[in-house]
Order: sequence, then structure tokens, then C-alpha cells
Amino acid sequence: MSAAETLKRTLKPIHLWAIAVGLVISGEYFGWNLGWGVSGTIGLLIATIIVTVMYIAFIFSYTELTTSIPHAGGAFAYAYCAMGPFGGLIAGYATLIDFLLATPAIAFALGSYLHFLYPAVPVLESAVGFNIVFIIINILGVKESAAFSVFITVLAVAELLVFSGIIAPHFKLANYIADPMPFGWAGIFAGLPFAVWLYLGIEGVAQVAEEVKDPSKNIPKGYISAIVTLTLLALGVMILTGGITNWHTLSTTTSPLPDAIAIVLGKGSSFTKAFVSIGLFGLVASFHGMVLASSRQVFAMARSGYLPRGLSGINRKFKTPHWALIAGGLVTFITLYIANKFADKPDTVINPVIVLSALGAIVMYLMSMASVFVLRRKEPDLKRPFTSPFYPIFPAVALVLSAVCLVAIVYYNITVSYIFFGGLAAALILLVLTGKHKMKITDDVLLEQAAVMIE
Repeated sequence: MSAAETLKRTLKPIHLWAIAVGLVISGEYFGWNLGWGVSGTIGLLIATIIVTVMYIAFIFSYTELTTSIPHAGGAFAYAYCAMGPFGGLIAGYATLIDFLLATPAIAFALGSYLHFLYPAVPVLESAVGFNIVFIIINILGVKESAAFSVFITVLAVAELLVFSGIIAPHFKLANYIADPMPFGWAGIFAGLPFAVWLYLGIEGVAQVAEEVKDPSKNIPKGYISAIVTLTLLALGVMILTGGITNWHTLSTTTSPLPDAIAIVLGKGSSFTKAFVSIGLFGLVASFHGMVLASSRQVFAMARSGYLPRGLSGINRKFKTPHWALIAGGLVTFITLYIANKFADKPDTVINPVIVLSALGAIVMYLMSMASVFVLRRKEPDLKRPFTSPFYPIFPAVALVLSAVCLVAIVYYNITVSYIFFGGLAAALILLVLTGKHKMKITDDVLLEQAAVMIE
């Protein structure tokens, strides 16, 4: 691997916390409430508790992989080391779908928020504008990008705390438990992808592992502090919002928090308008994090030969993967233009993208947890600065619950699942036809840091 493909180590635990929380926090701002429409309040709460347990077990187990193999490819690298080229491709494809499709979904929400504030500003043009701005920010340097993540994430967390403080006095249990599970126990399974949306993206910290100072110590600190923060925010926002009015009125909106504030304070309130304005912080934090994480995934897979090699180029001045950032931006542009055709029906746009992103995430989680078990057996001497607590219970819990989520998502979203798995089948066929399934990765970062070789 040439020096032109080496990333710069500058990130500290506070940066990792900000990137992890920033990647996810838009999930608290929109999207999760659509789960009420298929689960009801209690049904979605149960689904969220299940998913929360899954994520806690997953993060503690995933951290073992991230610190043992601090590679920008994340799950792609772990699965390759554990299961070879086919495993690597499946995990890499799933991660790309996870991040690359979540990015335009958040961009669309950003455009919608801005259009709500300033009706003269078109949704599509503002979404595209945000995409261009954050591609440039990420090209300018990872340290600068991470510093921005800390700033914007702190603001986003603060806003959720203020939101909770304002609506908490208006919470009524009677509202929350009215028609709590209209679809019965089946609704819990239908709500799983929307519960996943509350945490989807936290695994993106693995994509900046090559840019972390002392990764064996700092990555666990970043992951653990982030999952604690996100769990408290997710449960708090969901429960409090569901108790201020008839929850059915908030189960289809793409802006549940501003709508909830408007119910409490009135639409004409200056504070309501101010809240909507600063509500952009959470979306900006996640959008910025998704642009960062998705570009590293493209970069890592290109460097390893699974995507065009040119996408692994590093900017000489800023030491950032500029071609990977631009490629991810193009995917966002294309998706936004397609989505714009359905702009009058926001849930038509948001629902399939959330489900596709959730599918990618869940498949990636399954491959990662399988990698934990395989590498424990296959590479017992691999240096593991952090080991999964309560092994094998934690990775087993994450694996089983991920499988449950996968079955539920596929069962309730057959058409979207066909698209996802059809794309995966095409990628696997292409891998065989090009002969890359016989190719060994010549990625020095992977081989040196993982200290494993596929025989």
C-alpha cells in the first residue's frame, strides 16, 4: 500500500463520541415515529427495548473487532479475515447500503426542514446544497471535520434535552397508553426497523479506526459513551412525545419534534419557530457523520480491490479520501432526484429508505457477530486490546436478536427485501465472474494490523 493510501491519525475519544452520536442522533429527530403507525406506542417501545439490548450486546462485541482490526473497512475487513472474500463482500455490500442510503434520507429531511422554515427554498435544491457543503468540509481534513462533529453534536444533544424539558410537564400517561398495541404482538415485529433507526449508524465509528490515536484505548471509550448517550435520548424522546397528545396525529409526520413543540406551545410561538430552526442541528450532525463514514467504506473497499481502485486516492494536502467522498456524493445526488418525484408523499420516500438502511445494518451486524466467533476459533492469538465481556453471551445475544430483526424486516417488507437481496446476488455473481473471489487482499493496513492471512 502506498503512502498515497494512508490516512492520518488525529482522533481522540471526544471525537469518536461526537461522530458516533452524530451519526445516529437524527434518528431521534425523525423516522422512529413512523413505527407507531405499525406498532402503536407500547408496541414500538417493546421493539425499541429489544433493539436496545441488541445494540448494547453488539457494541461491546463489535468493539473487540474494531480494536483488533482498526481498519477503515469496518465489518468488510472483519468478515474478510474471518470468512474470506465472499464474507467480506457480503459485509461490505451491507455496510455500503447502510450508509449510502441513510445519507440521502437525512439530506431529504434537511431539505424538508429548511423548506418548512422558508417555503421559497425548494427541498431538492437545499438537500443538494447540503450535500456539496459537507463533501467539501470532509475533504478539508478529518481533524477539522471531527471538530465540527463535536460542535454540532453537542448542540443537537442539548436541543433534545431542552425539548424533553419543555414537553415533560405536559406528558399524560393516558395519552401514551391509549390504543397502545393496535396491531397486537405482530406489530412489535413490524416496528423493529423503526427501532433500529434510533441507533442505526453507531457502527460507523469503525470506518475512522485508521484515523484514531491509540485505537485500543480510545475506541472503547468512544463507543461506550456513545451508546449510553443514545439509549437515554432515544427512550426519553420516544416516551415523552407519545404522551402529549393523541399519538396517531404524530405517526405520519416527518417532523415529530417540531410538531410536538407546536402542540405544547402553539404554532405561532417564537420558541416553536426557534426550535424548528435549531432542529437542523441533529440532522446536520447525522448527515455529516454519514458522509464521513460512507466515504471511508468506499475508500477501504476500493483500496482492497472490491471497488474501482481510483476511489482509494488520498488528497495529498488534506490526507482525506476525496474521490470516495465525491463518489458517495454522486449516489446521494441520484437518490435525491429519484426521491424528489415523490416529494408530496414524504413517508413514501422515507419508509423504503429506512427499511433498506436497516436491512443493510442488520446483515452487517450478523456478519460481524459471526466474525467474532470465527476469529476467536481461527485466530486465538490475534491481539485483542478489548474483549467482549461475558463472551460468548454478548455476541450470541446480538447475533440472535439481529436474526430476529432480519426475519421481521423481510416478512413485513417483501418488495424492499427483494431489491436488497437482488443487489447482493448481483454483487456476488460479479465477484465470481471477475475472478476477485480468488484474489487475496494486498492491503498492508489489514494484513499488518489484523495479523491474519486468508489461506
